[in-house]
Amino acid sequence: MRHPGRRRFTIRKNVKEGHGAMHELNITPLLDLVFVLLVIFIITTPQMANDLEMNLPSGQQKKPNGPPPKIHRVVIDPQGGIRLNQQAVAMADLKGLFVGLRKTEGDPSVVVSGGSEVDYERVIGVLDLLQQADITKVGLATETAR
Repeated sequence: MRHPGRRRFTIRKNVKEGHGAMHELNITPLLDLVFVLLVIFIITTPQMANDLEMNLPSGQQKKPNGPPPKIHRVVIDPQGGIRLNQQAVAMADLKGLFVGLRKTEGDPSVVVSGGSEVDYERVIGVLDLLQQADITKVGLATETAR
C-alpha cells in the first residue's frame, strides 16, 4: 500500500563487480625471484677460506744428482725441551740458529717432530720461528700408531 504523497527512495550502493584498482602489491613472485637468485649466488660463489700453499710430492721418484741434502731435525719432547740436531736449545736461541743455517746453507731442510703428548703451542712456536727465518723446506715427522 502506498501512501499518497509519500515517495519511496531506494539507496544504492556503488559496488564494483570484478577487478578494481589494486590497493595492495602482490610481492610473492618478487620474493620467489629473490630467493632463487640468493640460492644461485650461494652455490656459485667459491668458499672463502684461509688457504695454505703446499707443494705436494709427485708419485715419480727423482734420481739424485750428488749427495743427499742434509736434514736438520728439531725434536720437541713432552716436557717442552727442544733439540736441534741432538743438541738442547732454548726457544729464545732457536731463531738465531735458524737464521745462521739460512746464511750458511742457503735453503736448509728442517724436519720438526713431536709426539702426541707434546704441547701443540710449542710446535707452532717452532714453525713460526722457521717462517720468520725464511726457511721454506719444512717437514713434520709423525709417529705410527703402535
